[in-house]
Amino acid sequence: MTTPRFAIVPVMDHEIHVTEWGDPSNPPLILSHAMARTGRDFDEMACALSDSYYVLCPDMIGRGLSSWSANPEAEYSIEYYAGISADLLDVYGLENVSWLGTSMGGLIGMRLASGRDADRIKQLLINDIGPEVPKASIERILSYVGDLPRFAGYSAGEKWLRGAYHPFGPASDEFWHRMARTSLRRTATGDLTLHYDPAITIQFSASADELHSWHRWEQITAPTHVIRGASSDMLTAEIAAQMCDSGPKPQLTEFVGCGHAPSLSRNKDIQIIREILSAP
Repeated sequence: MTTPRFAIVPVMDHEIHVTEWGDPSNPPLILSHAMARTGRDFDEMACALSDSYYVLCPDMIGRGLSSWSANPEAEYSIEYYAGISADLLDVYGLENVSWLGTSMGGLIGMRLASGRDADRIKQLLINDIGPEVPKASIERILSYVGDLPRFAGYSAGEKWLRGAYHPFGPASDEFWHRMARTSLRRTATGDLTLHYDPAITIQFSASADELHSWHRWEQITAPTHVIRGASSDMLTAEIAAQMCDSGPKPQLTEFVGCGHAPSLSRNKDIQIIREILSAP
């Protein structure tokens, strides 16, 4: 089994925590997490794919072990996250990267693939997000992200995670145990809470350009594949269909039994991702 390595990378006046998997001489694969999550969400997939790829799983600022922003209004935005991501590619000396982004990570990937760094994105995999973010799904996420819960212990935290992230779909007990270990942090009073800055929700007060970006979607030319949870309220069937008929005209794979967003943690899920990545 591949053992992960951990790095703290200085970027744009922040410290970015990156989990590294595999041989740096292999083709690079970036796995970019969802809004209130961390790069450790991809442990199962990153471990499996590290036999063929050099896999980097950064914690975006305000999450995990990366630094928090002293200016959230300016820095907790897709535009700023894309800048951090591009600088990370510079630090690692990476070009022609494959990018898989879940939810927010997919928005970051779309931003990179439609801007000045487009030539660096070899292929783009988008997990359950689109150029249009439905208001109802935003309200649902804000209902559990905005106020940090407190837990007396890890078992209570894991129970909460299983409930809040039930739409991730079927996953093993080992997945949820690991999620608890990597999603929780101690507070000053000794109890546990979630591993992110509650100010990250300011992202949803961003400009319309960040939450309705079909014009950017039309500019993407990288080979693109869209993954959708079959019952997702974030990437609706209508938005997915419009994506498939416009811009890079991606192929679509749906995961039955999942909402927003498929965890991609099971062996059969990882095999599907492996086949998408290796397709000509």
